[in-house]
Amino acid sequence: MATKRILVIDNEQYIQEVAKICLETVAAWEVVTANSGQEGIIQAEVCQPDAILLDVMMPDMDGITTFEKLQANPATKAIPVILLTAKIQASDRRRYAQMGMATAIAKPFNPLELAAQIAASLGWT
Repeated sequence: MATKRILVIDNEQYIQEVAKICLETVAAWEVVTANSGQEGIIQAEVCQPDAILLDVMMPDMDGITTFEKLQANPATKAIPVILLTAKIQASDRRRYAQMGMATAIAKPFNPLELAAQIAASLGWT
């Protein structure tokens, strides 16, 4: 199976680094990072990742707005998006699913389980 490429869009450097190290070490995936929604949209177009991990709460452009812009772009519309969020309830999960997001992963996440959570939610077994 070809190596998966994951784009992590999060304004927190620490979250980017933890996700990158864990996904590269545990799953041997390639990880690209972006510090903002705008940078993430550009990275998604350029690197065409297999999936995007997207933080909900970011300054300037939040995750929901970023997701909507990714969906509106033919070059990035088909890329599955998984939200990373500190606030997640059943109603949020339903709303995210209705918007077309693959799933949502709660922060703080277990770094050693992150790759398995992503793979399971996207059917990469």
